[in-house]
Amino acid sequence: MVRNLGWMAAEFARLPQYTKENIEQFVILDGHENFLAGQSRGKGVIYLTGHIGAWELSSFAHALYGFPLHYMARPLDNKPLDALVNQYRGLSGNTPIFKNDAARGILHILKNAGTVGILADQNTMPQEGAFVDFFGTPACTTTGIARVALHTDAAVVPGYAYWDENIRKYRLRFGPPVELTRSGNAEQDILENTQKFTKVIEEIIRRHPDQWVWLHARWKTRPAGEPTLYKFLK
Repeated sequence: MVRNLGWMAAEFARLPQYTKENIEQFVILDGHENFLAGQSRGKGVIYLTGHIGAWELSSFAHALYGFPLHYMARPLDNKPLDALVNQYRGLSGNTPIFKNDAARGILHILKNAGTVGILADQNTMPQEGAFVDFFGTPACTTTGIARVALHTDAAVVPGYAYWDENIRKYRLRFGPPVELTRSGNAEQDILENTQKFTKVIEEIIRRHPDQWVWLHARWKTRPAGEPTLYKFLK
């Protein structure tokens, strides 16, 4: 994991070297018909992903293949660095959505059949999420994806770029659109779909455990009354 994290830092520095003409030498599409199936519904696509493999390169490469997206971003405290990071991310045509305008921005993009990329594998505060199972332990997880998907009927398509040692390239892999649960009970549907999305992320990590950033304190927020799982947070 540490090796992969260092590798990803190097990959980010290399983003300006990737172009529409050479991207296939480094990243190949795998299961792209799943993304196209989601896109063909005409209600927009939520690109469900996490800090897995080459997460910065995945959306960057997909844009070079002709499928730019809007990505969720938190401004960095260091303004010059923040400008540089967003400049690099935007070289292939991707556009940031900042948190203070996230809800309205996402709804507008999906209404116009666009694509929004969301990293869904980080700890969330209780007021923004719900506890669902993740590797056998309750993890506070954003419910925003489920709420938006249920409201807009956007396709939720898993996507991630992982290193394939056999071909010495990244595979930008897309899974089938996640079929939403719609029981008529709004809060229960939000919880069940959040669990579905989390299970998808877990299954990807199980396939590539060395390519997920385990350094995140993913289980930091605990249910009321439960002690912390991290000694360094005591």
